[in-house]
Amino acid sequence: MDTAPGPSPAPAGAPVPESRRRRSRPMTASAVLVAVGLVVFAGVRLLGLERGFPLVPLLAYTPYAVLVALSAAVLTALLRRWTVTVALVLVTVALTSVVLPRALTSDPVAVEGPRVRLLTLNTHFGHTPPENVVELVRDLRVDVLALQEVTPELVEGLSEAGLDELLPHVVDHSAPAAAGGSVHAVHPLTALGDPGRDIGSLAMPRAAVEVPGHTAGLEVTSVHPMSPRRPSSMDAWSDGLRALPRASKTGPVQVLAGDFNATLDHAELRALVDSGYVDVAAHRGVGLRGTWPVDGPPLPKVVLDHVLVDSRVGFGEPLVVTVEGSTHRALFVELTLPEE
Repeated sequence: MDTAPGPSPAPAGAPVPESRRRRSRPMTASAVLVAVGLVVFAGVRLLGLERGFPLVPLLAYTPYAVLVALSAAVLTALLRRWTVTVALVLVTVALTSVVLPRALTSDPVAVEGPRVRLLTLNTHFGHTPPENVVELVRDLRVDVLALQEVTPELVEGLSEAGLDELLPHVVDHSAPAAAGGSVHAVHPLTALGDPGRDIGSLAMPRAAVEVPGHTAGLEVTSVHPMSPRRPSSMDAWSDGLRALPRASKTGPVQVLAGDFNATLDHAELRALVDSGYVDVAAHRGVGLRGTWPVDGPPLPKVVLDHVLVDSRVGFGEPLVVTVEGSTHRALFVELTLPEE
């Protein structure tokens, strides 16, 4: 049975029909807009150009921008928008180059000396049940505890729950809501001031820890600069990070632990690290495990909580621990201090 011949295919190189062009224009325009946005985002991140709101909080989501750029590149390749695809591939490669190292394990620093088991936790306006904190301190055999958002009521609750028996020494800068902080230790502490309160911001107590067998000295700061969640807090955020002590290769060993309200995609935090600190989670390959929000706002998790140690300190595999009652995860690591 004969059949009527179908329409012959368009010859190679034939012009695209105008109707098809009209249908493809919205897709092309959308692809271009996405690509331009991602190129700008990558440029801001790579050049450290984030300034003000909302660029600073947006930069915290750089790891997710890698996934968005890769997905967009696949889609535009399927649509045969080759110029846009190339731009998106370049963005993906560029952002991956700065994000991926945090998921790769580096060799541990070889140090012989006293060991200190350190834990840091943002207690979420002091709402974390004291029993949960004390149980974690006991289970992990913590030597030094850095807390943020510590209220006077939480300090009292921690004492009643038995923290004073485990960590009898404290530098208490508690205050209402999110303004307070504290450092607790099994070893004697000497208060060294508060770079946060010095600039009229959230408490960031700093303490010297008298570790037996360690002559160089250990100084721990419970870190909590203002959150960059609104335009009016941007100066306080950057001032808080800049007020923190820079690392040194001589003198007391410096450890900064807490809720930095910043990720390694923020130029302010990278400048602090570049003074001679090591981010223990990023160095040991768990630097992309989000620490906030947990049981909080419906947002993708980002890494706001860090332990930074100066280059003389050795450390083991850090643990990122969910604590019921806090919107932040706790961060635990065993440090090895140099003998001198």
